[in-house]
Amino acid sequence: MATTPEHVDLRDDLVRLVTSRLLDPLEILLPQADLVGLRSSVSADAEMWAAQLLGDDDALAKQVAIRLMTVLHPGDTPFDPPDAWWSTPLGRVAARRAGHPSKEGVSFGVAGAMLGITRQGVHDLVSRNKLARHPDGGVTVDSIRARLLLRRDQ
Repeated sequence: MATTPEHVDLRDDLVRLVTSRLLDPLEILLPQADLVGLRSSVSADAEMWAAQLLGDDDALAKQVAIRLMTVLHPGDTPFDPPDAWWSTPLGRVAARRAGHPSKEGVSFGVAGAMLGITRQGVHDLVSRNKLARHPDGGVTVDSIRARLLLRRDQ
């Protein structure tokens, strides 16, 4: 797989996230620990994760996206990211490969954030049957993923 700007942005975002959320706290908690090896491993692993997330294997990409979201955003409640998260490199690829981590349907505002368009743009796509309404209101995550995959293939 050729390295693309999307791959580079995703890799760099993953290195930043793993370092700031996992390694930096470990360094504070365990000041005597030698984390040099882990830090260099993160760079190589982020390269691999980016390739897997952007690769042709849909099942693997979804598995990696969910694993990363679970580890990088731990909590006692399901991860429900703020709208701005969907515009990050990991957020964009997670929307396309895994959808929303904890919902089958989302509001028009969240759908817009996942698609990178306005709420009005979502209304327009729903009215033209390009996105499916969720029975409980909003838009189905499956239709958002399908739209993202369609846009990527064009």
